[in-house]
Amino acid sequence: MSYPEKLQDLLDTLALLPERNDRIEFLIDLSESFEDVPAEVAQRPFPEEHRVPGCESEAFVWAEPAGDGTFRYHFAVENPQGVSARSLAVILDRALSGAPPEEVQRVPQDVIYEIFGNELSMGKSMGLMGMICKVQAETKKQLTDG
Repeated sequence: MSYPEKLQDLLDTLALLPERNDRIEFLIDLSESFEDVPAEVAQRPFPEEHRVPGCESEAFVWAEPAGDGTFRYHFAVENPQGVSARSLAVILDRALSGAPPEEVQRVPQDVIYEIFGNELSMGKSMGLMGMICKVQAETKKQLTDG
Protein backbone atom coordinates (compact mmCIF):
# COMPACT_ATOMS: atom_id res chain seq x y z
CA MET A 1 0.00 0.00 0.00
CA SER A 2 1.26 3.43 -0.91
CA TYR A 3 0.42 6.01 1.75
CA PRO A 4 0.71 9.79 1.58
CA GLU A 5 4.32 10.67 2.43
CA LYS A 6 3.67 12.22 5.86
CA LEU A 7 1.49 9.27 6.88
CA GLN A 8 4.19 6.83 5.79
CA ASP A 9 6.74 8.80 7.84
CA LEU A 10 4.55 8.46 10.91
CA LEU A 11 4.05 4.73 10.32
CA ASP A 12 7.83 4.35 9.98
CA THR A 13 8.28 6.14 13.31
CA LEU A 14 5.72 3.89 14.97
CA ALA A 15 7.52 0.83 13.57
CA LEU A 16 10.55 1.93 15.59
CA LEU A 17 8.44 1.52 18.75
CA PRO A 18 7.88 -2.25 18.94
CA GLU A 19 7.04 -2.17 22.65
CA ARG A 20 3.32 -1.60 23.22
CA ASN A 21 3.91 0.77 26.15
CA ASP A 22 6.26 2.95 24.07
CA ARG A 23 3.66 3.18 21.30
CA ILE A 24 0.93 4.04 23.80
CA GLU A 25 3.08 6.81 25.31
CA PHE A 26 3.81 8.18 21.85
CA LEU A 27 0.10 8.24 20.97
CA ILE A 28 -0.82 9.84 24.30
CA ASP A 29 1.80 12.53 23.67
CA LEU A 30 0.26 13.13 20.25
CA SER A 31 -3.21 13.43 21.76
CA GLU A 32 -1.95 16.15 24.08
CA SER A 33 -1.11 18.31 21.05
CA PHE A 34 -4.71 18.09 19.78
CA GLU A 35 -6.20 21.46 18.86
CA ASP A 36 -9.94 21.87 18.56
CA VAL A 37 -11.48 23.07 15.30
CA PRO A 38 -10.88 26.84 14.99
CA ALA A 39 -13.92 29.03 15.69
CA GLU A 40 -13.78 30.49 12.18
CA VAL A 41 -14.35 26.98 10.76
CA ALA A 42 -17.07 25.75 13.15
CA GLN A 43 -18.65 26.56 16.51
CA ARG A 44 -20.62 24.54 19.02
CA PRO A 45 -23.13 23.08 18.70
CA PHE A 46 -21.51 21.45 15.70
CA PRO A 47 -23.66 20.54 12.67
CA GLU A 48 -24.65 16.90 12.68
CA GLU A 49 -23.48 16.44 9.08
CA HIS A 50 -19.89 16.73 10.36
CA ARG A 51 -20.30 14.07 13.07
CA VAL A 52 -18.37 10.82 12.67
CA PRO A 53 -21.04 8.07 12.71
CA GLY A 54 -20.49 5.46 15.38
CA CYS A 55 -17.65 7.28 17.12
CA GLU A 56 -17.93 6.88 20.89
CA SER A 57 -15.78 10.00 21.37
CA GLU A 58 -18.25 12.21 19.49
CA ALA A 59 -15.78 13.30 16.82
CA PHE A 60 -16.52 15.81 14.07
CA VAL A 61 -14.53 16.48 10.86
CA TRP A 62 -14.19 19.43 8.46
CA ALA A 63 -12.24 19.72 5.21
CA GLU A 64 -11.21 23.32 4.52
CA PRO A 65 -9.96 24.14 1.01
CA ALA A 66 -6.33 25.25 1.15
CA GLY A 67 -6.47 27.09 -2.18
CA ASP A 68 -4.02 24.81 -3.97
CA GLY A 69 -6.40 21.92 -4.61
CA THR A 70 -5.65 20.31 -1.22
CA PHE A 71 -7.47 20.55 2.09
CA ARG A 72 -6.72 21.31 5.70
CA TYR A 73 -8.53 18.95 8.07
CA HIS A 74 -10.03 20.08 11.35
CA PHE A 75 -11.47 18.00 14.14
CA ALA A 76 -13.50 18.27 17.29
CA VAL A 77 -13.54 15.46 19.85
CA GLU A 78 -16.23 16.14 22.42
CA ASN A 79 -15.46 13.28 24.82
CA PRO A 80 -12.63 14.44 27.12
CA GLN A 81 -11.65 10.76 27.52
CA GLY A 82 -11.27 10.32 23.75
CA VAL A 83 -7.48 9.96 23.74
CA SER A 84 -7.41 7.62 20.73
CA ALA A 85 -9.72 9.88 18.72
CA ARG A 86 -7.64 12.93 19.64
CA SER A 87 -4.38 11.25 18.69
CA LEU A 88 -5.87 10.06 15.37
CA ALA A 89 -7.16 13.59 14.71
CA VAL A 90 -3.61 14.93 15.18
CA ILE A 91 -2.23 12.20 12.90
CA LEU A 92 -4.82 12.79 10.17
CA ASP A 93 -4.34 16.55 10.29
CA ARG A 94 -0.55 16.32 10.12
CA ALA A 95 -0.45 13.51 7.57
CA LEU A 96 -3.31 14.39 5.25
CA SER A 97 -3.64 18.18 5.34
CA GLY A 98 -1.95 19.39 2.18
CA ALA A 99 -1.87 15.92 0.58
CA PRO A 100 -3.40 15.47 -2.87
CA PRO A 101 -7.10 14.53 -2.50
CA GLU A 102 -6.63 11.34 -4.52
CA GLU A 103 -4.04 10.16 -1.96
CA VAL A 104 -6.40 11.00 0.90
CA GLN A 105 -9.13 8.96 -0.78
CA ARG A 106 -6.84 5.91 -1.05
CA VAL A 107 -5.95 5.68 2.67
CA PRO A 108 -7.42 2.37 3.85
CA GLN A 109 -9.51 2.41 7.02
CA ASP A 110 -7.55 -0.47 8.49
CA VAL A 111 -4.43 1.72 8.76
CA ILE A 112 -5.68 2.28 12.30
CA TYR A 113 -4.33 -1.16 13.18
CA GLU A 114 -0.87 -0.10 12.00
CA ILE A 115 -1.18 2.96 14.20
CA PHE A 116 -2.86 1.59 17.32
CA GLY A 117 -2.15 -2.14 17.09
CA ASN A 118 -4.57 -5.04 16.88
CA GLU A 119 -5.78 -4.80 20.47
CA LEU A 120 -8.51 -2.23 19.75
CA SER A 121 -12.05 -3.00 20.87
CA MET A 122 -14.66 -3.36 18.15
CA GLY A 123 -16.33 -0.08 19.14
CA LYS A 124 -13.11 1.89 19.21
CA SER A 125 -11.87 0.46 15.92
CA MET A 126 -15.20 1.27 14.22
CA GLY A 127 -15.09 4.85 15.51
CA LEU A 128 -11.48 5.39 14.41
CA MET A 129 -12.17 3.89 10.99
CA GLY A 130 -15.18 6.17 10.85
CA MET A 131 -12.89 9.18 11.31
CA ILE A 132 -10.92 8.18 8.22
CA CYS A 133 -14.16 7.61 6.27
CA LYS A 134 -15.44 11.02 7.36
CA VAL A 135 -12.22 12.74 6.24
CA GLN A 136 -12.65 11.06 2.86
CA ALA A 137 -16.36 11.93 2.69
CA GLU A 138 -15.70 15.58 3.57
CA THR A 139 -12.95 15.71 0.93
CA LYS A 140 -15.27 14.26 -1.70
CA LYS A 141 -18.06 16.64 -0.69
CA GLN A 142 -15.74 19.66 -1.02
CA LEU A 143 -14.51 18.45 -4.42
CA THR A 144 -18.08 17.92 -5.62
CA ASP A 145 -19.67 21.04 -4.11
CA GLY A 146 -16.66 23.35 -4.45
